[in-house]
Amino acid sequence: MSDTFSTNPKLANMAQKQDFAIAPDLLTKAFDIDFARRLEDTFTDAHPVVGSVVKGIVVSMDSESVVLDIGLKTEGRIPLKEFEDFETGAVTVKPGDVVDVFVENLDDRHAEARMSREKARREEVLTNLENAHKAGEKVKGVIFGKVKGGFMVDVQGILGFLPGSQLDAKPVTDANPYMYTPLDFQVVKLDRKRNNLIVSRRAASDEGMAGNREELLSGMKEGKVLQGVVKNITDYGAFLDLGGMDGLLHITDIAWHRIGHPSEVLSVGQTIDVVVTRFDDKTQRVSLGLKQLKDDPWTKVDATYPIGSRVQGKITNLTDYGAFVELAPGVEGLIHVTEMSWTRKNVHPSKVVQNGQVVTVQVLEIDRDKRRISLGLKQCQDNPWDAFIKSHAVGDKVEGAVRSMTDFGLFVALTDEIDGLVHVSDLSWDISGEEALQSYKKGDKVKAVILSIDPAKERVALGIKQLAGDPFAALADSHKKGDVVKVKVTDTDADSITVNFEGIDVSIRARDLGIDKAEQNPANYKEGQEIEAKITNLSKKDRKLSLSVRALQQDEERAAVAEYSNQADDGDSELAAALKQAGVKAEAKAKKAAAKAEAGEADADKPAKKAKAKKAEADEAEGEEAPKAKKAKKKAE
Repeated sequence: MSDTFSTNPKLANMAQKQDFAIAPDLLTKAFDIDFARRLEDTFTDAHPVVGSVVKGIVVSMDSESVVLDIGLKTEGRIPLKEFEDFETGAVTVKPGDVVDVFVENLDDRHAEARMSREKARREEVLTNLENAHKAGEKVKGVIFGKVKGGFMVDVQGILGFLPGSQLDAKPVTDANPYMYTPLDFQVVKLDRKRNNLIVSRRAASDEGMAGNREELLSGMKEGKVLQGVVKNITDYGAFLDLGGMDGLLHITDIAWHRIGHPSEVLSVGQTIDVVVTRFDDKTQRVSLGLKQLKDDPWTKVDATYPIGSRVQGKITNLTDYGAFVELAPGVEGLIHVTEMSWTRKNVHPSKVVQNGQVVTVQVLEIDRDKRRISLGLKQCQDNPWDAFIKSHAVGDKVEGAVRSMTDFGLFVALTDEIDGLVHVSDLSWDISGEEALQSYKKGDKVKAVILSIDPAKERVALGIKQLAGDPFAALADSHKKGDVVKVKVTDTDADSITVNFEGIDVSIRARDLGIDKAEQNPANYKEGQEIEAKITNLSKKDRKLSLSVRALQQDEERAAVAEYSNQADDGDSELAAALKQAGVKAEAKAKKAAAKAEAGEADADKPAKKAKAKKAEADEAEGEEAPKAKKAKKKAE
């Protein structure tokens, strides 16, 4: 070998420049070549090695590439990264190693052969896949992506396509459990030229299971305990591989207690024991149960949680109508929203309790057949109404802040949990409730008197105007019907005038302003004018007050006639009789007017017939006296 270096200075110089020593046997292989045959091959158009996998010897290496000799007159370079381990990144070859490479071209522009280690590996895998396809053997692959109509599969570095119908024997709604997991596939089609690979997981899983399925079905019956492997998890349950056929474990049959999703208890690949709960021989569908392998906690619920007892539990779920409480694994009760607080009505449960919170509750009712337990939260707390009734009574004066306002009144905070309502009708004696309501705002401190307490309905009625006393009651105590009073005009309109009588505004209709038509004009009165009127109606109970100027004039007219009649002598007996009769007539007219006024002011609750009867009575009186008055007047003339 030393002679070889001495006769070839160029080779000796190359060996000195290399960072590593070249084995003598390697150099022998490199130069032991039939140059005449190789020269002939160079000028031959056909190169059978191009496009195929050949053996190559690693001649040298640097930081970027590996130089290989494939037995031809030229060498080839392959990037160093194609020889690196995928996981560790370490170089897997060294000078002198023989590796398979794919020859793409024998002479590129750099006078080197263009080769690829990756393509060689691919060709090797494709060859293995062809052999597996011919032999009907399974191959390993990983589903890594979803495309239209199916999935992309990595089969030993070769990209393959898995049709959606070939994923499993039954329709799959959730493919996530199959993703990124090594699975067995069957090669359905392989075209090396077009790089087309189609695989099927369904064919691979069905193969060899037909015999196991028949054996499994022959002994299938309800109540049989089987062992299965969780192969898929959905929102409504899990599918188990029973070793030849699949069964469904519904979410309601996984555990006696409430679970939100099957993945809270199960995981793909887990092996569990299950019991057959239902088997349909025609459709060959199997329903499985896991919780049935354990005792039902509801069988002893009456003894464990007697009605009236207080127990602790954890809030597991909140709804609009209440909160579910887990008393024990598999045993849940409901706190209805009406049983959460003594005072907070129509409040969402989330404002009272939170998920995961441990609470003390009282057992109110048990229905074992329907597996329901009614629980109460407020029963384990002091009822604030008991303390309120003991410390407050009707007529007590209270003070509190306005907690909220509505169209019908104010809610005033009496305690931290109890509010009282001041209705708009109880805000003021002088102005309307709607007008009085505008003078309040949320947060205002107000004083009020308790009008009523209803603990059964949990209501407290308050009054603000009652603090000042009822001015109408004082007026009714000091006056009576028929009194003549002085009032002051405060306002006029086309149909009436408004007068103020001891702080109370009273409306006098136009027809009650005088006997004569000319006197019944409200325009005759001015604001601030003082007038006299007669009280024609006064009801303390109904808070009604009626005044009339006309009634006062009629009284004065009757009095004048009576006085003149008494002063007449005996010689004027006929004249006196006529005047007397005229007075009777005037009195009859006055009765008729009073009856009409009383009929018009009658309450809506009184029958209309009563008012008509009074009117008829007045008409009758007038009818009887009118002829007598006319006769007396004629004699006097």
